[in-house]
Amino acid sequence: MSLHNHIVARIAAQGPMRIDEFMTTCLLHPTLGYYTTRDPFGTDGDFTTAPEISQMFGELIGLCIAQTWLSQGAPAPFTLAELGPGRGTLMADALRACRSVPGFIEAAQITLVEASPTLRQIQAETLSGYRLSFADTPEALPEQPLYLIANEFFDALPIRQFLRDGTGWRERQVGLEDKVLTFGLSPAQPQPALTARLANTKDGDMVESCAASATVIDDIAARIAVHGGAALIIDYGDWQQTGDTLQALRKHQKTSPLDTPGDADLTAHVDFATLAQAGAACAHSTLTPQGVFLERLGITQRAQKLATKLTGKALETHIAAHHRLTHPTEMGNLFKVMALYPQGGAPPPGVDP
Repeated sequence: MSLHNHIVARIAAQGPMRIDEFMTTCLLHPTLGYYTTRDPFGTDGDFTTAPEISQMFGELIGLCIAQTWLSQGAPAPFTLAELGPGRGTLMADALRACRSVPGFIEAAQITLVEASPTLRQIQAETLSGYRLSFADTPEALPEQPLYLIANEFFDALPIRQFLRDGTGWRERQVGLEDKVLTFGLSPAQPQPALTARLANTKDGDMVESCAASATVIDDIAARIAVHGGAALIIDYGDWQQTGDTLQALRKHQKTSPLDTPGDADLTAHVDFATLAQAGAACAHSTLTPQGVFLERLGITQRAQKLATKLTGKALETHIAAHHRLTHPTEMGNLFKVMALYPQGGAPPPGVDP
């Protein structure tokens, strides 16, 4: 049975599905889900993330984490974790850059938080020279200083969508019309969790919520507050945004989320205000555009150094990668960076308090 037919049968038997239920089924169904059945990254997949664009991204992230570790007294041992680490490319680049930092590699207990068996195997191959451990969820991370990277992780967590109707909210759902998947709305009803959004929305505005992201951040912030460390969150999104941001990507092209369930990546923009509120045990930085963050860390100088060894097509690709990562019309402004760090401490390099 295809995932499409599985979803149709489930809706026919049980009624419309919430958006978070639909996303979870599409992405993580044990045998038919998008992430559980394939490697979706790179030119042969459906999308390309920053670490796959250039080694500079992971190198600078690694050095940012290492400098933060040093400024906090170089605790040992510590957990170096990544949420949703893709092929392991970012972590590999980060660790290579940190080899020159005395004691960092030796003290790091590298833990990848990954749900996909397929990707775990690829990550183990990419990082074959290091001692690795895997965790199913952030809750399984050790109770010790935590330095964590989350690049394009929170955008893949399941969301719910609500359309404001007076002082109530109508929830967007996936239903059937003549056996075809279609979007619909529930009757209006109060949503206590969205009471605060009544002050900055109007009738017809759509608001998205992600309970899973709040749970993850709360656990991470609690560890950092008690043991020290920091978290770097890099994703596309904004602060208390409105509107429908659910999107599907297949073969690097946007498509309808309902067209090919299980064969397209589903994501939504991250509401960083929700993350900051859930991580209140820690201090958080203001949002910094990715381009500004990388420039502060020295990406242009690094790009110039790498360029001296390149010619022809390789040089053109390198220049294009720098532009894509940093330019305001590319990923430079679309992606934002927010850091969590202990109350009263200094934020990691590159971000504003």
